Formats: sequence, structure tokens, C-alpha cells
Amino acid sequence: MRISEVLRNKGAEVVTIGPEATVRELLGVLAEHNVGAVVVSVDGVSVDGIVSERDIVRRLHRVGAGVLDSPVREIMTAVVHTCAPEDRVESLRSTMTQHRIRHLPVLSNGRMVGIVSIGDVVKHAISELQTEREHLEQYLRG
Repeated sequence: MRISEVLRNKGAEVVTIGPEATVRELLGVLAEHNVGAVVVSVDGVSVDGIVSERDIVRRLHRVGAGVLDSPVREIMTAVVHTCAPEDRVESLRSTMTQHRIRHLPVLSNGRMVGIVSIGDVVKHAISELQTEREHLEQYLRG
């Protein structure tokens, strides 16, 4: 299955935040949209970084509550792994596992067209296993 099919099933909405927004504002966005990561983008279509709940927790542990008034750009991951709509979900599994990444923005011609999470990849794997099981059961029944 290709990433484009995953996006077709889940939708292409990507939650973004500007790099100058505060971490406090970021927390509000994460809670409002019930997501674990947000793409940092100046214009809503380019990827300038990504920031996750983990990033917040780690920085909060290191520097304390003062981080809440810091700009998102100070805690975001600036080098972001991405994928393309034509990439296969199976290759994403490997990338996510190898680099310990839970969210990958999907880019087409340099523009963000979606985001894929580890949950999407797991959902795909479960769906594949269920389909395979059904085929095997049908085969055994004759």
C-alpha cells in the first residue's frame, strides 16, 4: 500500500504551528486537536520543523516551567524526516523503527500534503494481517 492510500483513508489534515508561537500555545494546539506532534511551519505548507509531546517533556525536565514561554523553534526538531505519497507503507515501518520517529510529514513537490503516524502504520499492518487471514480461511474452506 502507498502513503497516498493511507492519506485517502485518514484525511490529509495537518496541524501546524508557527515557530514563534510559545510552548504554552503549542500545548493548547496539541490538546485541542488531540495529536501527539505538530509540524512547525511558517506558511502552513512548508516544513520548518516538528515538535512532539516528548520534546516538551524532555525540555521541561531539563529547564523547568520557564520553557512554557519559550518559542517553539527552541524545542522543535529542525531536521525532519519526510516521505512522499508514492512511498510504500512498508518502507515507512523501517524508517520509523530505525530512526525512532512517530510522525512523518508527507511532501509532494516540496509542499506538505499530509502526515503519517506510527498509529497509521500499525493500523495498516493489522489490516493486512486480517485480509491475509480471511484469504487463508477461504482457501481452507475450499
